[in-house]
Amino acid sequence: MRDFLVSIHYGSWVLLALLGIPLVGALLLVLQSAVAKDGSSLEAAPSARWIALITFLVEFVVSLGLWWAFDPNTAAWQFRVTHWWIPGWGANFDVGVDGISLFMVLLTTFLMPLSVLGGWTSVREKVRSYYALLLILTTGMIGVFLALDLLFFYVMWEVMLIPMYFIIGIWGGERRIYASIKFFIYTFLGSLLMLVAIIYLWLHSVDTTTLRNTFGYDDIMRHAVVTSRAALWLFGAFFLAFAVKVPMFPFHTWLPDAHTEAPTAGSVILAGIMLKMGTYGFLRFALPLFPGAALTPWVRNTILTLAVIGIIYGALVAMVQPDFKKLVAYSSVSHLGFVVLGIFALTLQSVQGALMVMINHGISTGALFLLIGMIYERKHTRLIDAYGGIARVVPMFAVVLTLVSLSSIGLPGTNGFVGEFLVLIGSFKSHPWFTLVATTGVIVAACYLLWAIQRILFNKLDKPENAQLPDLNRRELAIVGVLTVAILWIGIYPAPVLRRMERSAANFVQVVTTNQATRISNVSMTGGQR
Repeated sequence: MRDFLVSIHYGSWVLLALLGIPLVGALLLVLQSAVAKDGSSLEAAPSARWIALITFLVEFVVSLGLWWAFDPNTAAWQFRVTHWWIPGWGANFDVGVDGISLFMVLLTTFLMPLSVLGGWTSVREKVRSYYALLLILTTGMIGVFLALDLLFFYVMWEVMLIPMYFIIGIWGGERRIYASIKFFIYTFLGSLLMLVAIIYLWLHSVDTTTLRNTFGYDDIMRHAVVTSRAALWLFGAFFLAFAVKVPMFPFHTWLPDAHTEAPTAGSVILAGIMLKMGTYGFLRFALPLFPGAALTPWVRNTILTLAVIGIIYGALVAMVQPDFKKLVAYSSVSHLGFVVLGIFALTLQSVQGALMVMINHGISTGALFLLIGMIYERKHTRLIDAYGGIARVVPMFAVVLTLVSLSSIGLPGTNGFVGEFLVLIGSFKSHPWFTLVATTGVIVAACYLLWAIQRILFNKLDKPENAQLPDLNRRELAIVGVLTVAILWIGIYPAPVLRRMERSAANFVQVVTTNQATRISNVSMTGGQR
C-alpha cells in the first residue's frame, strides 16, 4: 500500500486535498441553493444531505492513505507543503503532520460522515446552509491540526468558530441563542489573547535567511528571543485560549449549555473533535514554545491541580444530572482532565495515554451523543427518568448503549481503558499524589454512567408509552456498528496506534524537558524542535 501511495505522489497533494474537498462540497451546496432560488426543480438537484455525505466519505477515503503512508520511525514533519502566503508579513501557507496531528486528522474525517448520518432526519430547515457550514467547519478543524504557521493556525482557529456558532444558534434547542453566544464569547476572548501572544512572538522572531519577522513555527522555535518574564505571560495567553477550548475547570461553564442545545452533529463535533483542539494546542504550541514557563513548579502544579479538580468535579456533577445529554457533557470535563494530567506529567507513557484518551473520548463520547440523538427522535426528551426499562423494547439500542458506556468508563477490552491506564501509569512516575486523587475519578465515572443506563434501560418498564418505541433502523445500526468496531479494535489491539504516535510523543517530551533546562533559564526559546 505504501508503494502504491508513493507511486501516485500521495504526500504532495493529500493535505491540500483534505483542506479543499470540504470547500468544494460547500460550494456545490451554495450553487444548488442558487439554482433553487431561480425556480428550478429541487427534486432534479442532488439532495444536500447526499452532497454532504459523499463529500465527507471522499474526505475520509483520501485521509485513510495517511495511515499507511505515514512513517512511524521519525518524528519529523511529513507530507509537508509550504507556499508563500503574505510575504511582507513573513506568513506562509505551511502544513504538515506528525504522530500527534495524524490521529486528530483521522479522527475528524472519521467522525464527520457519521455526524451527517446521525442527523439525517433531524435537520429539516435550511438544510443546505446547515451542511455547508459543517463542511466549512471541517476545513477549519483540519487546518488547525495541520498548521505550521502561527498566523495560519490562528485564522483556521477562527474559521472553525463561526460555523459552530451558527450551527448551535440556528439549529439548536430552546436556549440555543444563549448557548451560542456564550460559546462564542468564551472562545473568542481566549483566542484574542492568543493572537496578542502570536504577534508578540512575530515581533521577536527574525528569520536569519530572509531577515524578516516570521510566523513560521519552526522559525519561531529557532529564532524567537524573549525574556523569562515575557515567556510566562505569553504562556498564560496561550494557556487561557486552550484551557477554554478543552475546557478545563473553571473555564468549562460554556460547555454544558453548548452541548445540550446543539443539534446531534454539533454535539458530536464539539465533544469528538473541537475539545481536542485545546489539548492539541498544549502539545503543539504552549509547552514546546514556552517550556520554562510551563514547567515552572508553581505553574505546573497549578495546572495539574486544576486538571485533577476537573476530573473529580466533572464526574460528581455528571452524577446528579437529570438530562442524559448534559450528563455526557459534564463527563467530557472529567475525561479531558485526564488528558491535561497526562500532558503535564510529561512522561512518554502519560503523553501517549493523553493522546489515546483524546482519540478514544472522540469515539466513545461521539457515540453517546449519537445514541442520545437517536432516542431523542423517538421520545423527544432527554430526561433520564422519562425512560426506564426500555431494554425490553429496544434491545439493539440497549446493547450498544451499554457497550459504549462501558468503554467510556474504561472497561478493560474497550478503547477507554488503554488511554486512562497509560495516563495513570505514566503520571504516577512523576506525580504520584495527583495520580492517586485522579484515580478516584474512574470510580465516580462508573457510578454515574452505570446508574444512568440502569435507569434508562434496566429498571421496571413503568411508562406504557415507552412500550412502542422502535429499535434502531439500518442507518442507525450502520453508524453504531462502525463505532463499535473502533471501540473494540483499539481496546483489544492498540499497538498500531501507539506505534505511530510513539516517536512524536517521545520527541515532545524530550523537547520540553531539554529546552526547559537549557533555553529559558535566562532568555527563552533559542532551540529547535526538529
